[in-house]
Amino acid sequence: MAQAGVDEVGRGCWYGPVFAAAVILPASAHAPLASAGLTDSKALTARRRAQLVPQITEAAERWSLGQASAAEIDRFGIRQATEWAMIRALQRLGSAPELVLVDGVLPLRAWRGPQRTVVRGDSLHLEIAAASVLAKQCRDALIQRLAQRHPGYGLERHAGYGTAMHRQALLRLGPTPLHRRTFLRKLLGP
Repeated sequence: MAQAGVDEVGRGCWYGPVFAAAVILPASAHAPLASAGLTDSKALTARRRAQLVPQITEAAERWSLGQASAAEIDRFGIRQATEWAMIRALQRLGSAPELVLVDGVLPLRAWRGPQRTVVRGDSLHLEIAAASVLAKQCRDALIQRLAQRHPGYGLERHAGYGTAMHRQALLRLGPTPLHRRTFLRKLLGP
């Protein structure tokens, strides 16, 4: 059965898009990726994630990325934007998988195919773990590039999450067009 794992990253950030990845792994890839230490991206160092990316992309039957912009997050809300990022990743696989394994408790409301939500799925299913790693590495790489466009915010250090450094920079410099205004209301006011 061709099952795709799907996961997102950047949901709680103050800056930039939310990213998702979808991955279909052949059965033959499971043992080598498990032996390589593939698990939830949050449990891996940046160096280890970077080492796993080529292993995942070479071993995967298919993989793809999707994202939703900060503007979409502000306009439609983080849940809707996260779902769009996941569905965009799934649509870019080419053909629909027989089953989608969604990390977490919230199903993809607009997905018409079979799906199953899995709490802590990135620790339980290698397909979801692989999606977690790819989404994290790709989003982090984008934020590193955007940090050069928006210097002074420390994006290269916190990837857009709500750190004390980021808060101080926002109070000093104000938000950029890629900041999620709805996430900053308490900090900056309407």
